[in-house]
Amino acid sequence: MTGANGHGQSLAEKILARASGAERVVPGEIIEGSVDLAMMHEQGAQTVAPFHQMGAERVWDPDRVVIAIDHWVPASTEGAAVLHRILRKFAAEANLSHFYDVGQHGICHQILAENGWVVPGDLAVGTDSHTNMLGAMGAFATGIGPTEMAAVLALGRLWLKVPTSIAIRVKGSFGRGVTAKDLVLRIVGEVKTTGAAYRAVEYSGPLIERLSMPERFTLCNMTTEMGAKAGMVAPDQTTFDYLRPIAKHAMHPLRSDGDAAYERTIDLNVDGMEPMVACPYSPDNVRPLPEVVREHVRIDQAFLGSCTNARIEDLREGAALMKGQKVAKGVRFIVSPASTKIYEQCLEEGIIETFTRAGAVFTNSSCSACFGGNMGILAPEEACASSSNRNFPGRMGAKEARIYLMSPAAVVASAIRGEIADPREFA
Repeated sequence: MTGANGHGQSLAEKILARASGAERVVPGEIIEGSVDLAMMHEQGAQTVAPFHQMGAERVWDPDRVVIAIDHWVPASTEGAAVLHRILRKFAAEANLSHFYDVGQHGICHQILAENGWVVPGDLAVGTDSHTNMLGAMGAFATGIGPTEMAAVLALGRLWLKVPTSIAIRVKGSFGRGVTAKDLVLRIVGEVKTTGAAYRAVEYSGPLIERLSMPERFTLCNMTTEMGAKAGMVAPDQTTFDYLRPIAKHAMHPLRSDGDAAYERTIDLNVDGMEPMVACPYSPDNVRPLPEVVREHVRIDQAFLGSCTNARIEDLREGAALMKGQKVAKGVRFIVSPASTKIYEQCLEEGIIETFTRAGAVFTNSSCSACFGGNMGILAPEEACASSSNRNFPGRMGAKEARIYLMSPAAVVASAIRGEIADPREFA
């Protein structure tokens, strides 16, 4: 790990300079940025009251606001139903037509990604901490609170403190059974959950350049677990190829300067890296998967889902591993795709049948078991193998439950074995 004392600008600084109309910005400076895209989900219903209380009469640009119903789908409690109703009423009154309601729903970050709502150079904000995921587009994407969002809806602008940046440069090649999820778990294990607090994490290097967009989404998604304000990958041909057919507005691709100043630089080589697992009770309690496998940790539930790892590529990989296998006796295996579009792809490709014939439960698209508020809630003392992003006490239900974070393939292997398992055993 090294420091840097350049005079150029990082990717985060360049995007925030563009958003504020300045030639350059410096870390610690407070800017007023023009927002390119604002997103809300159910919890964003808390935005509606302050929006009206501040005297706002209309949304600054209805075409730049996206609402997605994703946490409780369909509504599973009276409270959730009320949140849904508030958003539906507000969307109708404010003429917000980009509303992904039940039936065309999906996890909010995946909805933005697969429909091209965030593009290079954007300042994007959302009422969810994992909005960082969209930084994979070469954007500055970050989570904000409901009162901040109320101001954004009214004005289209937001005060932000320019963060310092951390550069993470990665070289080498993934070995068999090693994925982007394993890489980001390793990084969280090294940086820790507060090691990037209010920083912008910028990924680069030969390995990053070879990653697909879904893999980059996984990396940027879990910068949230480092405490980061944003996580990002500079746009390149992979980004442009992904976005060209779906981009909703003009791109403004930017890259960091060669002499950009970083608070720290982390250089990693993944050659020889093992699959990783984050053990209870923190995403930074990371160990090599084979070590945990040797401890024969029994599980009660397996969860393949979340905004981190429930894209079609993840589900295809899981289904290929699941073919001809059965879910272990005593294990509940929940599979939840990240969007309705992905659900439909799974239906067309026979993926749903593969999982359900093996004894898994394949659900509609939603945040599902990830946040402990809907289906798949854990009881005290239960253990879960999960492809999601957090394993703090109480994250998926009872605070005594134990959650192990791992790649989609490792989740499937664990569901088959009935204990934490290495997917390479099945290859």
